[in-house]
Amino acid sequence: MIEFADTVDIRDIFPHQDKYPTVQRTFTALSIGDKMELINDHDFRPLFEYKFPYDFPGQYEWEYLEEGPEVWRVAVTRIK
Repeated sequence: MIEFADTVDIRDIFPHQDKYPTVQRTFTALSIGDKMELINDHDFRPLFEYKFPYDFPGQYEWEYLEEGPEVWRVAVTRIK
């Protein structure tokens, strides 16, 4: 079983523009080696292909834990 330092269910965050800042804050608070769990109702791929590489280059690894169709879960590890 994976131990998470924090879990963010972004389905519950409103308004929409608060979702990514919440993910950023949570990731920034992680120590190296810590993992966070992200939960959403659609794929996280755009986040990890466009936003995270710009904001956190080389600082993370991510892996799918669940790939829809209704729930998407991802583990994000801070590596730097």
